[in-house]
Amino acid sequence: MAGISKLEKDEMTIEVDPAVLENSDADYESAGYDSSTQSLTSSINEWIFENGRRYHVYFGAEKNLMPTDEVEQDRLDMHHESLLQILSGKLHLAPLKEPHRILDVGTGTGIWAIDMADKYPSAEVIGIDLSPIQPKWVPPNCRFEVDDAEREWTYAENSFDFIHLRNISISISDWQFLLGQAYRCLKPGGYIEHCELGIQTLCDDGTMPDDHGSKRCMEYISEAMTSIGKPPATKPTMVDNMKEAGFVEIDANTFKQPIGPWPKDPRMKRIGGMSVLLSETGYEAYGMGPLTRILGFEHAKAKKICDDAFAAVKNKNYHVYNHYYVVYARKPEEE
Repeated sequence: MAGISKLEKDEMTIEVDPAVLENSDADYESAGYDSSTQSLTSSINEWIFENGRRYHVYFGAEKNLMPTDEVEQDRLDMHHESLLQILSGKLHLAPLKEPHRILDVGTGTGIWAIDMADKYPSAEVIGIDLSPIQPKWVPPNCRFEVDDAEREWTYAENSFDFIHLRNISISISDWQFLLGQAYRCLKPGGYIEHCELGIQTLCDDGTMPDDHGSKRCMEYISEAMTSIGKPPATKPTMVDNMKEAGFVEIDANTFKQPIGPWPKDPRMKRIGGMSVLLSETGYEAYGMGPLTRILGFEHAKAKKICDDAFAAVKNKNYHVYNHYYVVYARKPEEE
């Protein structure tokens, strides 16, 4: 794939930078990877406070177990930049040609939709999400709507050139319904792209112990989400879902997201550095809801699991990563 380094591909091993082990510090804080972010303004009409975080209640609090407060908005915007780095600056991998209408499902803070509106100024870009946390000042060709993607879509058939979904598996119970709606609303020949972070913490060089905090935390989250019919995304299931919905020419890609600035490659090192910053609030964002609401853990136990995960990825002796899956496909042309 042009423009994307082979270092990121699933079958390649990320080379470790020996310089990260030159001093005796156990974590990355002394290397300048401490985190500090600014709050973003948002417009939330209804919410609940739980585990010290603010959660949305649109369409029911169980729809999304992730917080929607300013801390989470900061994390989402930073992660957008990290994912751009993984894709070598690309906003999408689908081979678009002058799209006129684009839909971003689960738009979050709207940052991807805004960037797409800037990239394609002649296109109308619509972002939908359960919570109205998007900014008010946006490009004139971009707008946001509060909606539940698992309810009947009100958009006309064959009305979008491109439909984008990113990191929404924790909120979706019925992929066939959602992708069926996307198929109906996509123009013949139009593209859909589904991107998800893998939930597994992985390691290629044997430096991750069995009791590694991130590995343990992710296993708990996977157990919780699977128990309520929202199992973590994998590339095979993403491909199968596309096939069952009727899409063709499916292109499935796996990239590695290092956690910690341990890679030798400069760009992968930047991605790893951003990942460890994101982890400071990321494990808590992904973990506290499933661990307390679904598995029934007390707040203190769930918090310790998340804190242990962050402490583990800060340890420069552990060279861990997770996968980022990007699967795109096309709606067949009309006969």
